[in-house]
Amino acid sequence: MLKVYAWNVCPHCKKTVDWLQTHKIPFQYLEIEEQPQEVIQQVIDANGGVDWVVPTLEYNGQWRKGQVFDPIRLEADLREWKLI
Repeated sequence: MLKVYAWNVCPHCKKTVDWLQTHKIPFQYLEIEEQPQEVIQQVIDANGGVDWVVPTLEYNGQWRKGQVFDPIRLEADLREWKLI
């Protein structure tokens, strides 16, 4: 299942979650600040190893770095993962 590491005050996270819900793409929402340190470290590593950036997505061991919400790019990335 698609995992969305997000932060509840992040506008790009909210837009990403709303987009996924609108397009009926199943996902697991994971509040970044509630994750164990080893999970936070995975998100940090996925984003270049400096700090966590959200929304970061993970699907079957593949990571999508946190970035500004762009529905066209999000859709393209999800198509690559065969989620849509």
